[in-house]
Amino acid sequence: MDTCKTHEDMNIVVVGHVDHGKSTIVGRMLADTNSLPKGKLEQVRENCRRNAKPFEYAFLLDALKDEQAQGITIDSARCFFSTEKRNYIIIDAPGHIEFLKNMVTGAARAEAAVLVIAADEGVMENSNRHGYLLSMLGIKQVAVVVNKMDLAGYSREVYENIVMEYSRFLKKINITASSFIPVSGMMGDNVALSGGKNMPWYSGLTVLEQLDSFHSEGLPSDMPFRMPVQDVYKFTMNNDNRRIVAGTVDTGTVTAGDSITFYPSGKRSRIKSIESFNAEPPQNITAGNSAGFTLVDQIFITRGEIAAKSDEKPPEVAAKIKTNVFWLGREPFKKDKNYFIKIGTAKVECVLERVGRVMNASNLNNEKKEWVERHEVADCVISLRKPVAFDLSDEIPTTSRFVLIDGYEIAGGGIITGAMEDQFSDVRHQVMIRNTNWIKSSISREDRASRYKQKPSLIIITGPRQSGKKTLARELEKVLFQNGEMVYFIGMGSVVYGVDADLKSRKRNREEHIRRAAEIVNIMLDSGMILILTAIELTAYDIEMIRTISNPPDILTVWTGDEVSTDIEFNLRFT
Repeated sequence: MDTCKTHEDMNIVVVGHVDHGKSTIVGRMLADTNSLPKGKLEQVRENCRRNAKPFEYAFLLDALKDEQAQGITIDSARCFFSTEKRNYIIIDAPGHIEFLKNMVTGAARAEAAVLVIAADEGVMENSNRHGYLLSMLGIKQVAVVVNKMDLAGYSREVYENIVMEYSRFLKKINITASSFIPVSGMMGDNVALSGGKNMPWYSGLTVLEQLDSFHSEGLPSDMPFRMPVQDVYKFTMNNDNRRIVAGTVDTGTVTAGDSITFYPSGKRSRIKSIESFNAEPPQNITAGNSAGFTLVDQIFITRGEIAAKSDEKPPEVAAKIKTNVFWLGREPFKKDKNYFIKIGTAKVECVLERVGRVMNASNLNNEKKEWVERHEVADCVISLRKPVAFDLSDEIPTTSRFVLIDGYEIAGGGIITGAMEDQFSDVRHQVMIRNTNWIKSSISREDRASRYKQKPSLIIITGPRQSGKKTLARELEKVLFQNGEMVYFIGMGSVVYGVDADLKSRKRNREEHIRRAAEIVNIMLDSGMILILTAIELTAYDIEMIRTISNPPDILTVWTGDEVSTDIEFNLRFT
């Protein structure tokens, strides 16, 4: 397996209907390219003989998976199989859910696909669904392998009927197959070697020849830099005060000294150093590699943000998105139900707001309805609980992909096709400008939290007039202060008659009062304080405004009074 060190790599995915011979095709390629660990083929043949089972090439794949499950290192774990031109790495995707999860959230991204259709059964619904998934995920290099030709008597007519039928389907989803290859995975015809003896009527490429003819895009290092933040690691031993921002680079290249902006927050700093474990720190990090770097400024960023170079095209930021969804859940994707959407490392609560065109992925029939059933594809508008960063599918596909989670299960996935304005779009834009131009302290939020032994938090107490808001706030402030907490109470009246003294009408300028109060909240939280804020009858809109501007790590909302007079969602209630 020395070729692993000198050849280029290509990620491919092998898909198709169950029992159409995907594992047999892969097993035959492993054997015919001599990519198996020494003695593995003979071992599997002997096991079959001992158990009186006919040998199948699919057993090779099962054997390798068993070894990996037992933690055994095998040569083909990285270079799954190799030709003289390149090393091929299989993305293991046995079903719809696994396919979506692997393609959307996995480190490996397929550049090409092998779609297997059995000659004796023909085009099945899953053949069409997998083809649609390939199209939706932007995989345009597709070889269609018509397998089990031996079971169809090597019939040219059977082969040509499948070519005609499936070509029509692929045309509808804007895919042109690179080739249709008639093969027998069991006999080896047209996998690595020509099947001229059994199929003299076919003079095209073998499967391996077709794979070698695919264009390798390589790693997308020429695209704008994108790195979803996995975590921020802080070291404390031996006076090591590094805070390392960690993740995997999806696209582009970054170098020490580059100016970096994090989205959706808009916070900016410069890369101080690129870190490496047990190795000399590299000068730069390129697409496809895990990354860790420190920053010149101590800014507070969290998992789920996307790092981008400040002088390159930024990602989109929105809390409402246009999407193309492939739904696989047992229950329909419907409105008035909470889901989670996972984009890169961000995981956010979301709801289905609107359903446009709905299409059955197996027959491409269109319907107009208000929900999306299992195995249907739909143009949907999805509203998110908070904004996320992403790119559009026709610009940077990797950061446009997402999965949808219903309960604890991945129930669907898709691509983002557009960003939409919502009621807080302007506010978020102003917050990003503020964060970009924020004059940073040399003391980080984490350092303050360590010194104060507390997390900055916001407690909002709201309710009708004369409902005891201020009394409760003062007593809570006193108790927390006596317990040693760094705490401060501010009433909305202090804001209105102080910071807001220039506003003529209090009622007409209510939204601006809330906005300015939220900016005060942001400063107080940045200082490490626990802040208690009181205001009359705040609404869900008001709370979301405060949350958007101040981005509190923790927020507790308390309602006081006998009746709840707004649409607010509260954590506690006092009557």
